[in-house]
Parts: sequence; C-alpha cells; structure tokens
Amino acid sequence: MDRRPLPTLSICLRCRDGRETAHGDMRGGARLAEAVCGLVMRHGCDADPRGVRCMSQCKRSCVVSLTAPGAFTYVFGDLDPEAPDHAQAILDLIPLYRSAPEGFLARDARPAPLRASVLGRLPPIGTHSTLVTDLRAPAPSGARR
Repeated sequence: MDRRPLPTLSICLRCRDGRETAHGDMRGGARLAEAVCGLVMRHGCDADPRGVRCMSQCKRSCVVSLTAPGAFTYVFGDLDPEAPDHAQAILDLIPLYRSAPEGFLARDARPAPLRASVLGRLPPIGTHSTLVTDLRAPAPSGARR
C-alpha cells in the first residue's frame, strides 16, 4: 500500500473559455471541474481534488495543477471543458505522476492532451534532479551562466 500523501489536483474555477453565455454564465473552469469531478465520482481518483477561485493564468483558459510533497508541480492550461478527453487526461495523469520518481514526467510520458498544454513544471525543494543548478555554487572555469 502506498503511504505517500495523495497529490493535490487544483482546478481553477474562475477561468473563462468564451462559452459562458451558452452555459448559463457558468465559467469554463467550473465546467472543467464539474467534468473532472464526474469522472472522479464514477472511477475514483488517487488525488485530492480542489477548486481554486483564481490561479492567475487568465490569458490561458481552464488551468489545473498537480502537486505533491517532494514532487514536481505541474501547471496545465488551455484545457477544454467540453472535450471529454481533456478531463480524462487529467485523471490519467495522476497514476503516472504518482509512480514516477519525484513525479517527473517527460513530455511524451504525459497523456496526449497534456503534452502541449504545460504552462510550468516546478521542481521540488531539495531535488537532486539534473534539471536544477545551484546558482550559489561557483560556475566551472570558462562556463557562462
């Protein structure tokens, strides 16, 4: 049994997708959250889902993030609340994330709808990933930063 804490799946509820009037002024982010929660109710989820009233990515509609202690944090945007494969991709990402060392997923390891929509990938504090360079350490001779 996996004893690590569940990752947190955050979904921005305030994101607009430009189709609010067709949905009784319900924002795209709230509709995406509704679609994801519908899947969670039917199939379960190894993450703690939560709604966030604004994730400050207003130019990139329908934003979600996935984070866990000691793991990379991912932020995805430009998701479509009316595309069933987008909501499913969010849930399909979770077991991949949980099984990867430090939650690191290369682009081609993520579900297809989440490959081009990544807005950020933040390494965990204390990581030993080769993606991170200690800027306090002196640069090797002749190296430029």
